Amino acid sequence: MELLSSVSPSAVIQTFEELTTRELYEILKVRAAVFVVEQECPYQDLDDTDFRATHITLRHDGRIVAYSRVFKGEEAGLWHIGRVVTTRRGEGFGLQVMRESIGAAERLGAGVIEIEAQCYAIGFYEKAGFRVCSDEFLLDGIFHKRMKLEIQQL
Repeated sequence: MELLSSVSPSAVIQTFEELTTRELYEILKVRAAVFVVEQECPYQDLDDTDFRATHITLRHDGRIVAYSRVFKGEEAGLWHIGRVVTTRRGEGFGLQVMRESIGAAERLGAGVIEIEAQCYAIGFYEKAGFRVCSDEFLLDGIFHKRMKLEIQQL
């Protein structure tokens, strides 16, 4: 997918402690705007995972255009990517933040990355290399499937 924008934003990768209060506020605002307001899905966004996550943010013209968080799973080598959001669809920012997230997880020691993908977005995640590994399940009122990416296959 080619970016429609003439400048591809670079990713900012930070631990929770490295985020400023302004950056954290902007991230939470974007997550609420998309997941709670746009998707009409009231859910508990503040789940304490942010404390142990690595946060990947893409900005264009000073505004967040894509975001995700990467965090270690229970099993050795297992990592997760979640809260994937883009504010400008169709411009390649979502795929860019996924590639940055995969790279960050790999650098942190991931052998396998799992996500819980909303069913309508399965095709998007397949473009990033993920494969469905579960049946459909309901999470916060939205149908999802677990997807997996094995780093060794890249």
